[in-house]
Amino acid sequence: MSRPANPVTIPLADYSPQHFVLAVVDGVATVTLNRPERKNPLTFESYRELTDFFRACAFDDEVKSVVVTGAGGNFSSGGDVFEIIGPLVKMDTKGLTAFTRMTGDLVKAMRACPQPIIAAVEGICAGAGAIVAMASDMRLAASGTKVAFLFNKVGLAGCDMGACAILPRIIGQSRASELLYTGRFMTAEEGECWGFFSRIVTSEQVLLQAQVLAKQIAEGPTFANTMTKRMLAMEWAMSVEEAIEAEAVAQALCMTTADFERAFEAFANKVKPVFRGD
Repeated sequence: MSRPANPVTIPLADYSPQHFVLAVVDGVATVTLNRPERKNPLTFESYRELTDFFRACAFDDEVKSVVVTGAGGNFSSGGDVFEIIGPLVKMDTKGLTAFTRMTGDLVKAMRACPQPIIAAVEGICAGAGAIVAMASDMRLAASGTKVAFLFNKVGLAGCDMGACAILPRIIGQSRASELLYTGRFMTAEEGECWGFFSRIVTSEQVLLQAQVLAKQIAEGPTFANTMTKRMLAMEWAMSVEEAIEAEAVAQALCMTTADFERAFEAFANKVKPVFRGD
């Protein structure tokens, strides 16, 4: 399970991944998991390539936000049964630990990615697919979407790829516990009620609405948006007093940007500010 020989080192608009489809338009990168005949499962290779992509986002100033979706009416069915689970039962502890750390690296890369990530979720969103949605900053659901953290169903713990740390923070400890202990599907309506999804839209609109939201974010102050994402993550482990101090420093840094000055000038002239990310 060696890493790919050629990590992403070119502008993302020119990058052609092998295991997903990438389109960059107006500062929005849309990542499409593209194995619709199998409900877009993840493989060893797609885990690595997605991880490398999200890490590369930190070095691309043209990409301001990211949308993740799946082709063919489903988000992702999770790890491929035959290409991942089959080989896993033959591995020793060292190999298994290397695998679980590799899958966790995808979540780390998504959380460290400076651009806000929006998941446009449709159809089946299960296992590692549910984790990818969970690790995103925002989630929109199509009507009829079903989400399941299926690890319990295959004899594994719910503590996979950060689920026990992140999911309770999104939907609460009791609801997260129920999903992780039972592996049952959460409906789109439950997900919206519990705060996992921001809203439910039609299947025809879910990707479009996610891209509209991503473009709205992309047109905002890039440095400030990056700081917001960083502080949302860092403040999980802070007291309120520590968080207030950290935000004071972060906001002071944002006040040194040209975008902050542009916003004032636009307000003074009663026009909409045009942010440039500096």
